[in-house]
Amino acid sequence: MKATAVAPPQDLADIIHAKGSRKSFVFRLVLIVLLIGAAAGTWYWWRLQQQAQNQISPYTTEEVRKGEIRLTVTATGNLEPTNEVTIGSELSGTTLEVYVDINDRVKKGQPLAKLDTSKLQQQTESSRASVASANAKVAQVQATVKEAEASLNRLRDLHRISNGKMPAQADLDTATATMDRAKADLLTAEASVKEAEAQVKINERDLEKAVIKSPIDGIVLTRSLEPGQTVAASFTAPELFVLAENLELMELNVAVAEADIGRVEAGQKATFTVDAWPERSFSANVRRVSFGSVITDNVVTYQTELEVSNKDLSLRPGMTATADIHVAESTNTFLVPTAALRFDPAAAASQAGGPPQEKKSFVQNLMPGPRRFSSNRPRPGDEGGGKEKKSQQRNDGTARIWTLKDGQPVALEVKLGLTDGRNTEVSGEGLKEGLPVIIRANVPSAS
Repeated sequence: MKATAVAPPQDLADIIHAKGSRKSFVFRLVLIVLLIGAAAGTWYWWRLQQQAQNQISPYTTEEVRKGEIRLTVTATGNLEPTNEVTIGSELSGTTLEVYVDINDRVKKGQPLAKLDTSKLQQQTESSRASVASANAKVAQVQATVKEAEASLNRLRDLHRISNGKMPAQADLDTATATMDRAKADLLTAEASVKEAEAQVKINERDLEKAVIKSPIDGIVLTRSLEPGQTVAASFTAPELFVLAENLELMELNVAVAEADIGRVEAGQKATFTVDAWPERSFSANVRRVSFGSVITDNVVTYQTELEVSNKDLSLRPGMTATADIHVAESTNTFLVPTAALRFDPAAAASQAGGPPQEKKSFVQNLMPGPRRFSSNRPRPGDEGGGKEKKSQQRNDGTARIWTLKDGQPVALEVKLGLTDGRNTEVSGEGLKEGLPVIIRANVPSAS
């Protein structure tokens, strides 16, 4: 009997290992294919979702809401006291004393400064002496009048007793003329007395003016006088003090542009801010709107005065303020975005139109395409490419807005009111709070 050869155990292990390697390779290959398929399916699902979203929301809308809207006019100006008094001096001389300083509160009639009055006092004494001399002259002339009158009476008595024989008529005429001259001299002397007395009053008045007094109750804003300083008032009164009557009530003078002045009128409310208090807002009222214009660098403005309360004295004269004058206001009214007034479905359809593009494969999407022109260049068929859309407002103050009905734009006629640039007041039939209005069309991106 012939013996049969048996394979060693090592060869059997190699065969089993080779079969296991082929199964592992096939498993890995199947896993890679499944991963690639899952990724492609995910990308395809995402594309379908994007296309479905573009089909569901072809327009961007915002809801009509109720609220308040204000129209304001902005202007800048400076704060000033309601009554500012500049105090000078009618007299020239040397300053003897100064009684007040900046920020001091003063009362009406309170002395502020005093000039040297020694020369004025001498002139006053001289005037009083002139009055005494004039009075003496009057007394002297009165005696002369009495003497001339007595002499004339004697001559008249003699002429009556002598039946006209004595004295001569020439003597009577001379005596009458002498008495008339004496009475005229008396009038001249009395006038000299009045002149001298008037000069005394002038000098006494100048003595009073040498003491500079406050004409109002207020606060000292500026002081331009020091003791020993010479005051020269030969032509114009020098500015020595500036007083503000009441800083608790001030005025704000702003320059309003000619485009806005037609809306501004007395009694309107306003708010303003100053650089010193950037986080505070102050209240004011329009008190007066000037009819006269001011032209600065070919810009026409109109001066407008605002009344300001300053109880805490936080505001000071000269501060620069930026004011917002509330010229119009509407509350509990329908508001729509101003962009809704510029939407035009015909223009939106024209922009969205164009020849259909050929679908590209996944590999073609990854390949670079030809150079594209800038989007702000007008394309063939575009009307007014690159120009801003205009509002659909008409001359009668009405406009058209668009809402969605069954996915299609539907026009809605409205009457326009106030606008602040972003929102516009509207009224009309069919309006309700929460109604979606179209503000723009969603142009689908190229696939």
